[in-house]
Amino acid sequence: MASSSRTTPSFLHLAAHPLRWRLLTELATGDLRVRELVALVGEPQNLVSYHLRLLRDGGLVSASRSSFDGRDSYYHLDLDSCALALAEAGRALHPALLAATTPPPVDRQRSRRLSVLFVCTGNSARSPIAEALLHRRAGDEVRVVSAGTRPRSGLHPHAVRVLRDSFGVDVVGQQPRHLDTVARRRYDYVITMCDKAREVCPDLPHEPRRVHWSIPDPATAADYPAFHRLAIDIDIRVRHLLPVLTAARPAKEIRP
Repeated sequence: MASSSRTTPSFLHLAAHPLRWRLLTELATGDLRVRELVALVGEPQNLVSYHLRLLRDGGLVSASRSSFDGRDSYYHLDLDSCALALAEAGRALHPALLAATTPPPVDRQRSRRLSVLFVCTGNSARSPIAEALLHRRAGDEVRVVSAGTRPRSGLHPHAVRVLRDSFGVDVVGQQPRHLDTVARRRYDYVITMCDKAREVCPDLPHEPRRVHWSIPDPATAADYPAFHRLAIDIDIRVRHLLPVLTAARPAKEIRP
């Protein structure tokens, strides 16, 4: 008879419920508001909010107030916590089980580079940090651009510093650019990084996939630690984006 100490891992309790699993899979595509999740899963708001609270208590998702409308909250899937919970569940069943997978190899002779556009409001911190960190991790395999809906006059000094000191990336001399100057290019993914930019970002040609990362403006805190936390958060998101880009890489370029 199995030992009573072998309890079911908490991740399985949380993820096995059909609605909670649906919420997790929807949030895996990007940060979403409660009303958007309600529309996607087709369940009452009070029921969705109840299960979101359970997922928050379990450490699998987090929530933050929208910077566009403070009455709204964005929910974010913590992929690092999910990966750790999956690994723990695997080990609980058998030590040989691993919760990691290896992305398939890329046929560079047949593939074109994917193109990713990061958008925030000022293009002075969040989107240029994301641009630099994705380029650092993906190299020439992904074409990366960032822009702003209302670009500021220069990159924030703390953004330049955190990229240099924490990641060894030099962006001195880079200037914010307006979204209009790059909007006509082909992109596979457009990732908005602030709630205000999401609301005003127009539909772009060639129907790129839209993803939203609800990330607060570190400039409102006006201190370097806020920028460091921001850069770590963005780097985690970028790291989890890479397998998605690998899986989405097209076999050949489709020209407009």
